[in-house]
Amino acid sequence: MTLSSVDGGIAPRDPYGALFRQMMLPAWERLIKRRPTLEHLADLERSQWWSLDRLLARQAADIRRLLRHAHAHVPFYRARMDAAGVSPDDIRDVGDLAKLPLLTRDDARAAGRAWHSTAPPLAVIRKSTGGTTGDPLVFGYDLDSEWWRQAMKLRGYAWAGYRPGDRTLHYWGRPLAAPPPWQTRTKIALDRLFRRDHYLDCTRADLAGAVEFIKRERPQLIVCYTLAGAALARYVIEKRARSWGTIPVICAAEKLYDVDRRCLMEAFGPAVFDTYGSREVMLIGAECGAHDGMHVSMENLVVEIVVREDGRERPAEPGEAGEIVITDLHNYGMPFIRYLNGDRGVAAKPDRCACGRALLRLASVEGRSADMLRDTAGRPVSGILFSVMFSYPPMSERVRGWQAIQHRDGSVTVKLVPNASFTDADRAKVAHDVSDRLCGQPVRVDVVSEIAPCSNGKRRVVVVEQ
Repeated sequence: MTLSSVDGGIAPRDPYGALFRQMMLPAWERLIKRRPTLEHLADLERSQWWSLDRLLARQAADIRRLLRHAHAHVPFYRARMDAAGVSPDDIRDVGDLAKLPLLTRDDARAAGRAWHSTAPPLAVIRKSTGGTTGDPLVFGYDLDSEWWRQAMKLRGYAWAGYRPGDRTLHYWGRPLAAPPPWQTRTKIALDRLFRRDHYLDCTRADLAGAVEFIKRERPQLIVCYTLAGAALARYVIEKRARSWGTIPVICAAEKLYDVDRRCLMEAFGPAVFDTYGSREVMLIGAECGAHDGMHVSMENLVVEIVVREDGRERPAEPGEAGEIVITDLHNYGMPFIRYLNGDRGVAAKPDRCACGRALLRLASVEGRSADMLRDTAGRPVSGILFSVMFSYPPMSERVRGWQAIQHRDGSVTVKLVPNASFTDADRAKVAHDVSDRLCGQPVRVDVVSEIAPCSNGKRRVVVVEQ
């Protein structure tokens, strides 16, 4: 295991960080908690350099083990496989997964107790999705799945320069509405103290306070909600507040648009890294130092991009957008097998990255299927429309924030946070261009001072009223 291996080069000397990684963390994980997280991480650090054929063979073996368990011990999946006329032995590789039906969120929600494994490992960790596009999904997973998730995050974040024990600012969403018991709060506080993890609530909009924190604490890395981090970067630029060198930034939870990446690079330096994940399975993909798509967490997940048309399903071609389908290889307690997570993405070509890794890559994640706009004929229009419109000159110089809301009657309100150079002519052009792209949907443009985040701190670029 090499916790210090990063894509960004050699980090400056940090005695506490070295002590934490070499002694404190291994003692905690191996001797006190008896968790295999670091062993999993060492495995992942080796396998990231394997050939694609070897990685696919590993996935195939893990799929077979998962399906045998699911058929034997998870009533919901046994019924689905039997109804499809498929046995675990019929699935020999990743391509054979298409023999199994897709799992929607409604399917999983309706499964109830039948979704739980009746034999160990059991789902002992419980979570739920945010529910921003409908009813939340309550799910669970077993302990070994948690350890794989944590190891996968450590590897993916390491590509951006993160090392456990580094001073890290988490510019994240608001804490839980109901605080946990004081004993739990104490444990969390001590864990963050030893790890040097600092959390700032990005929903408070205290940008000046965040800048002062950065100047005072000098974090070695920032992990942020993407759009909250971009708002902070714009404040740094506008106030000419930067007094630091490069601070790597890991963007999470929201799409990273080109215009926001440029702002983050100007405010914090060139080391800006995109990631993609979800509550259900955690880290799905992460960007390496080559900045050419996000490497899929292949040792923990199978990620398919599928196109459904005319009642049939097919794999998307490289460069073609489709629905993201996920199989979690290590969650035996409440398996996610061919789960439609509601997002759309584009796969990159399956060639070896310039970084040397053969891990498959996502070229982009276009956003939730539920957040697709509709034109007057009911056809879907991706929110990427606004990235194209506002990420390049001249609009990138005149608009620093946007949000599109499609109302139930089909009309659209575009909220814009303007720069000083924004004009009434720009406003009229935005309304015309959006309406034209949506084949005549009525469009209104509102100029606002800021785009308010949701209660969880995320800023949704596209909102479709249900």
